[in-house]
Amino acid sequence: MRLRNGTVATALIFITSFMSLSWYTTWQDGKEKLIAYQREFHALKERLRVAEHRTLQRSSELNTILEQFRRAIAETNGSKDALGHFSDETQKLLKELAHRKPLQVPNIYYHLPHLLNNEGSLQPAVQVGLGRTKVSIVMGIPTVKRKVKSYLAETLHSLINKLSPEEKLDCVIIVFVGETDIDYVHSVVESLDKEFSTEINSGLLEVISPPASYYPDLTNLKETFGDTKERVKWRTKQNLDYSFLMMYALNKGTYYVQLEDDIVAKPNYFITMKNFALQLSSEDWMILEFSQLGFIGKMFQAPDLNLIVEFIFMFYKEKPIDWLLDHILWVKACSPEKDAKHCERQKSNLRVRFRPSLFQHVGLHSSLAGKIQKLTDKDFLKPLLHKIHVNPPAEVSTSLKMYQGHTLEKTYLGEDFFWAITPTAGDYILFKFDRPVNIERYLFRSGNPEHPGDKLQNTTVEILPFSETGLKTKDKYKRTDDGFYRIGKFENGVSESAVDPVFNPISALRLSVLQDSAVWAILSEIHIKKAAR
Repeated sequence: MRLRNGTVATALIFITSFMSLSWYTTWQDGKEKLIAYQREFHALKERLRVAEHRTLQRSSELNTILEQFRRAIAETNGSKDALGHFSDETQKLLKELAHRKPLQVPNIYYHLPHLLNNEGSLQPAVQVGLGRTKVSIVMGIPTVKRKVKSYLAETLHSLINKLSPEEKLDCVIIVFVGETDIDYVHSVVESLDKEFSTEINSGLLEVISPPASYYPDLTNLKETFGDTKERVKWRTKQNLDYSFLMMYALNKGTYYVQLEDDIVAKPNYFITMKNFALQLSSEDWMILEFSQLGFIGKMFQAPDLNLIVEFIFMFYKEKPIDWLLDHILWVKACSPEKDAKHCERQKSNLRVRFRPSLFQHVGLHSSLAGKIQKLTDKDFLKPLLHKIHVNPPAEVSTSLKMYQGHTLEKTYLGEDFFWAITPTAGDYILFKFDRPVNIERYLFRSGNPEHPGDKLQNTTVEILPFSETGLKTKDKYKRTDDGFYRIGKFENGVSESAVDPVFNPISALRLSVLQDSAVWAILSEIHIKKAAR
C-alpha cells in the first residue's frame, strides 16, 4: 500500500512538473512571438509612412512636368508650325493644359528663381559611389575647403571603423563637398578614393558636390543679428549646403543623421541610434539629438526632410540652421496663448535628447575663415546614470527639496536624474498632464549605479481619472480624499505595472511618500507609456 501511494505521488509530481514546464515553454514562445509581431508592426508602419511620402513626391513631380508643358505651349503662342507634328488629339490636350488657370502653388523656384536659368542646377556636378538605397540610416557630412586643417579623413575613419560588417551594409555615408571649384572637388575625391576605395566600391561611401548654378548671388545679403557680412554669407551658404545634401539623401533610407566633418564617434553608435529610433517609432518625434552641439548627430525621419528643406529655403537668408529648426518645432507644437514653459514642454515631445552623447566635436579651426572654436560635448564621456523615455507633456512639481540642480523637470524629459534630500511623510511628486492621457503602463526606478542606496521607500503610485462616471473600482483600489486612486507601490526602489484601462483617460499621476525616509532619494527613470491609439 505504501509503495502504491509512493508511486502515485511520484507520478503526480512528474505530471505537475511536466505541465509547469510545458506552460512555461508555451508562455515564453508566446512572449517571443509578441515581440516579433511588435517589431513587424513598427516596420510596416514605417513602410507605409515612406510610401505616403513617395506618393506625395510623385504628385509634386507630375505637377512640375505639367507646369513645364504649360510654359512650352505658352512660348509657341499657339503656332501651328510648332504644334504641327503632334496629332489632333495631342494638340487638343496641350491647348487645354495651356488655357487652364489653376491656383499657383509655390515651389522651390519661387524661393530660388535663379535655378530656372540652368536645367542642371539641382543635379550634382560630381557624384561618386554606387547610389545605395533602402538602408536604415543615411549619414550626411558636409565639408568645405579649410585654410588651416581638414579633419574629414579622421572623421570618416572614426565612423567607418566603429561599424560592424552587417552595419556597413545597412547604412550609407554621403560626403557633400560644398565647393564649386571642380579641380578642388576632384582633388578631394582622389584623396578619398586612395584612402577609402573599399568603402566607395562597396556602396558605403558616396561623394557629391553641387553645381555652381545651384547657389544664388550671395554678395548683397542683409546683415542681421550683429553678424558681419562674411558671417552672414557663410551661414546662408551653409543653409543651402544642408538643403542640397538632404534632398540628395531623401530617398535613400529610413532615417537621416546630420553630422559634421570634424567629429569622432563612440563605439556602437550605429546600433544605439537605430535602436533608440525604433524604440520611439510610435511617438511623434521630429528630431532625435545624439549630441548637444550645433547640428551634430541630429536624426530625422526621411519623410520629414521635405518639410525641413522647404522651411530652410523660405528663410535661408534670415537665420542660421539651428534657429530655423527651433522655429519649425515652435510652429508645430506651441500655442501663442500659452507661456514659454508650456511651449518648451510641447517641443520636448518633438525633439528628444539621447544621453550620453555619441559624437564629440574635435575640430579647432572652423570652416569660417579665422574662427577658432573650442567646442566640446561635456556629455560625451559621462556614464549614463539615468534612462531616457518620451513621456506625455506634463507640468511637474514636487514638495521634495532638490539637490545640486538635479531637477524633476530634466528627469521627466530624460536629460538627468532627480536627486532629493531625505523624503518625509506627506511629500509628493506630481505629473499633471497638459491634456488627459490614456496610459498603458508606468515605470519608476530610483537609485543609480553611483548611489544605489538612494531609493524611494514607502511610496505609492496614484492616478487621477479625468472622470469618475461609471468607475467601478472602489473595492479594488483605495481612493484618497482628493480623488486619486492608489494603483501601485515601490518595492526595492522600483514601481512598475500596467494601468487598469477603466481609469483612462488620466489627468494626473502622483508619487506619495507615506513614511519618513532615512536616506536621500534618486529618481533615475520615468516612463509613462501611452496606450496605443
